[in-house]
Amino acid sequence: MTSTTARRITLSVVAVTSLTAVAACGSSGGSSGSSGGSGKGDGAAGRGLAHVSPVAALRSADTSTAAADSARVSMTTSIGTLMSMKGDGTLDWGDGLTGTLKLTYTGGTVAETMRRIGATTMEARYLPDAYYAHMGDAYARQTGGKHWIAYRYEDLGALAGGSGEYMQEQLKNATPNQSVKLLLASGDVRKVGEATVRGEHTTHYAGTVNVADFAGKTSNLPKRQMDELKKQLSEAGVTTESIDIWVNDRNLLVKKVEKADMATGTMTNTAYYSDYGVKTSVQVPPAGDTMDFKDLMKSQGATAGGTGIGS
Repeated sequence: MTSTTARRITLSVVAVTSLTAVAACGSSGGSSGSSGGSGKGDGAAGRGLAHVSPVAALRSADTSTAAADSARVSMTTSIGTLMSMKGDGTLDWGDGLTGTLKLTYTGGTVAETMRRIGATTMEARYLPDAYYAHMGDAYARQTGGKHWIAYRYEDLGALAGGSGEYMQEQLKNATPNQSVKLLLASGDVRKVGEATVRGEHTTHYAGTVNVADFAGKTSNLPKRQMDELKKQLSEAGVTTESIDIWVNDRNLLVKKVEKADMATGTMTNTAYYSDYGVKTSVQVPPAGDTMDFKDLMKSQGATAGGTGIGS
């Protein structure tokens, strides 16, 4: 494999797995430690949440978590033999998705690829029109001294085999209450019990999503939302997905464990949220230290659409 081909594959890996990380965070829930003062997500349910029907409880959690706007997130994700990673940072979904995550590739073929270029840990910044990956000094020495790569969502559409509009929609929908919507859509919502998670009293709910059965399960969500969720899961190659969530006494997510069968292998994600309502501040990296992904691909004799993993 030539060094140029290796760089192309690496850039594609960064693009896909960074989007995977934020999607996993966003479609998951959690709230470790304190739930962050008096943010917008304050619920009035108290411990009464444990005594209402699972569907009613999850609808309250959906509303409260969506309104909280931001949180700290801690997550781990694995996809078959392709990759495993961990991430920590803050995300804000009040007006489109923004935030910063520190991502560390811990295993799989992706980690091996990243290790070869000295970039197993990187910073990812998510902004409304693009996200930025800080690749570190070792990679910068191979690409003209610039540390940041800018991935425009409209360009990533070509990379992932879908439209730029779809990629932006995925990022817009990467909010923690998406896991609640999936559980409501499953038609299989059940209360498992109560538990203490990272010091918080929670109620545990679970269910299994079968994408093929979505058409007949429209009682818990509006049809438009059901159709959107089915499209997102189908585009990701998901056929079935099990979801466990833990909701605290303020109707906010504390923890989520999600397992899905995908075309690339079994995806497992565990995520926690804390400090709901935390202030987030994300800045665009310096232009002089940033290379645009599309331009970098052109300089290496490739187009965005021809740089998929394994190309």
